[in-house]
Amino acid sequence: MFDKVKKNLGFGCMRLPNEDGKIKFPEFCEMIDEFMKNGFNYFDTARGYHKGHSEVALGECLAKRYPRESFVLTDKLSCNYFEKEEDILPYFNDQLKVCNVDYFDFYLMHAQTEQLFEKYKRCRAYEIALELKEQGKIKHFGISFHDKAAVLDKILTEYPQIEVVQIQFNYADYEDPTVESRKCYEVCRKHGKPIIVMEPVKGGKLVNLPDNAKNILESLNGGSIASYAIRFAASFEGVFMVLSGMGDMDMLRDNMSYMKDFKPLNDTEYDAISKVCDIFHNQKLIPCTECNYCTAGCPKKILIPNLFACYNGKKQWNDWSYEYYYGIHTEGGRKASDCIGCGKCEAICPQHIEIRKQLKEVSEIFDKKK
Repeated sequence: MFDKVKKNLGFGCMRLPNEDGKIKFPEFCEMIDEFMKNGFNYFDTARGYHKGHSEVALGECLAKRYPRESFVLTDKLSCNYFEKEEDILPYFNDQLKVCNVDYFDFYLMHAQTEQLFEKYKRCRAYEIALELKEQGKIKHFGISFHDKAAVLDKILTEYPQIEVVQIQFNYADYEDPTVESRKCYEVCRKHGKPIIVMEPVKGGKLVNLPDNAKNILESLNGGSIASYAIRFAASFEGVFMVLSGMGDMDMLRDNMSYMKDFKPLNDTEYDAISKVCDIFHNQKLIPCTECNYCTAGCPKKILIPNLFACYNGKKQWNDWSYEYYYGIHTEGGRKASDCIGCGKCEAICPQHIEIRKQLKEVSEIFDKKK
């Protein structure tokens, strides 16, 4: 379907080499040259990456130095840069100008959630993107996604014209109830949509593992710690691209070393990853099984299991994304701090969790910043 894409490793341009907030253009040029020389050609950006400088860097270091047909460029329509329908076309045209191209190979509706989807629909963003595709200014139309699998199913049902879906997908999030990587993957497969993977190493968290987890992967003697995370994502049927945010030449060369002639994980490697995941799950976290008995009688309609999942994820990874998901689950109220302490949840919890106490801890982490 995407004949121009040469290999299944993409250069994510969200974490480029920089100093004092300024991208190092000479170093980025060298990395692009090395990437292209080894047969890779897919680049991913968005207006918000490096506060707008990622698009500028690609325009200068890639588009001005290589023939347009030699590379694949993905950009996105981000919600922070438009408020009404009339804002979209000027924004899009400016992206083309800044990137020094006259079309994007892929153009994605950025970071879709249930709430943002309604904004995009209200502004006819999907329809405008499809019109741009008819004009040849977009070759392929898709979305990037950050919400529950049921919301993804709704979007793909409503807009079957979507050609590709970008999801957060890695072995730590595969069964995570907050991210729902597996379920989102299955929705994409159900709808027959090719998948782009973002965050395969969870923002670097799957490189900086606890020692006991790290030892398991190192004992395989088969590659870097990062290699198992990226190859895990790339091993799934339907995944045509795995993005990696590469900040220096060493990282780039390591990624290319095992993705140039990609081989899926074998049974021994899958078993090792399963053991690493067991270590994560055995950490001291809230032992919620997501039976959802507690939510039915909650007078404040708090999504208790979802908030506990955000808390557990934050405790495990100290990752900003759990604050993002907490915001999704508490849209319009229903924060941990909204608990009135009635105790109905605890009376029905089969795990006998001290829910009121735990909600206070959740609130301490998430609500104090709101």
